[in-house]
Amino acid sequence: MKWLQRPEVLLYVMAAAIPLSFATWQALINNFAIEQAAFSGIEMGILQSLREIPGFLAFAVVFLLWLFREQTLAALSLAVLGIGTALTGFFPSVIGLYLTTVIMSIGFHYAETMSQSLSLQLASKEQLPVVLGRMMAVGSITGLIVFGLLYLLLEWLQVSLTYIYLAGGIGTVLLAALVYRGFPHFKGEAEQHRKMIVRQRYWLYYSLTFLSGARRQIFVVFAGFLMVEKFDFSAADLALLFLINGVLTFFLAPRIGRLVQCWGEKKTLTLEYAGLIVIFSGYAFVDNAMIASLLYILDHIFFAMAIALKSYFKKIADPADFAATAGVAFSINHIAAVLLPFLLGFLWIQSNALVFMVGSGFAVFSLLLSQLVPAHPEQGLETRLSRKPA
Repeated sequence: MKWLQRPEVLLYVMAAAIPLSFATWQALINNFAIEQAAFSGIEMGILQSLREIPGFLAFAVVFLLWLFREQTLAALSLAVLGIGTALTGFFPSVIGLYLTTVIMSIGFHYAETMSQSLSLQLASKEQLPVVLGRMMAVGSITGLIVFGLLYLLLEWLQVSLTYIYLAGGIGTVLLAALVYRGFPHFKGEAEQHRKMIVRQRYWLYYSLTFLSGARRQIFVVFAGFLMVEKFDFSAADLALLFLINGVLTFFLAPRIGRLVQCWGEKKTLTLEYAGLIVIFSGYAFVDNAMIASLLYILDHIFFAMAIALKSYFKKIADPADFAATAGVAFSINHIAAVLLPFLLGFLWIQSNALVFMVGSGFAVFSLLLSQLVPAHPEQGLETRLSRKPA
């Protein structure tokens, strides 16, 4: 089939396979953990910290590239993601959820790393924001289908969470098989380095990536937990909220990609970080479930603007650095993510408002650093402080 010969189709299949499992896991985990394993904020913080350890170790992907080609490693990662998700519902205990979460997370983070690496290699600088926007839209429509099915299965058919986890995991495993057997092995712009690459001239990208991981982790862990603990959202309520996010992202993500093309990376990042300051500050003081839901939706929309950070890196990086830097970037992204859920879990017990004010502080630092992104970034002009050789 001709469509299987196109590299962008491979990227879109991967973009669908990842949320098929992860959206299922994420939408159900708060209710499953609280109802089946009696989790408190402390256990949830520990679980989320464990979930991020494989992300912190994502730099090891460069060593696995000695054993596997990138597309093969992508397929294996997707299979592990699916297996970890499928097993989740069969271990409704604290230790059981910790173990299945780690398995799921290994697959998720390595699949995400390979997806980012392959997108940087297979899409041109000019088209990357658009391709990333379409990938995000594909992921969102997949999530939309998942959340719609979750709402139907939970609200109308009363299906056990165990079997829902099983179905989501098996779906990802089947798409992993398609990635492995259905596509030729595509080649990017340059042969990728098979060693860790950390370059001083990428410091601004590394810094923004670190802050993004810290800020995003606060949202992923505690925004959903706030909905369940403070506003008594059911699993079906959260699934409906994710459904709304999926619809909006499906329509807006490609447009955000074109916005990055038109505005450039600096303006887009400025808008993203300014908006997130307002959203996190709002979370700190919200007492109305409808307003909290609106903030949750807005955060998801602003998250789509992270396309600009990847586009910025594509413009400043050596093409041979993409795979190695994708792994290093994921590790940097997860440095704070490994520690923050555990530490903020204790802060949550004292005041959930303080947790979200910490997130607002990270957004402020991100906004300040984003002003160092050049209007037209390129190799040799990585920041506004750079002096490009004559």
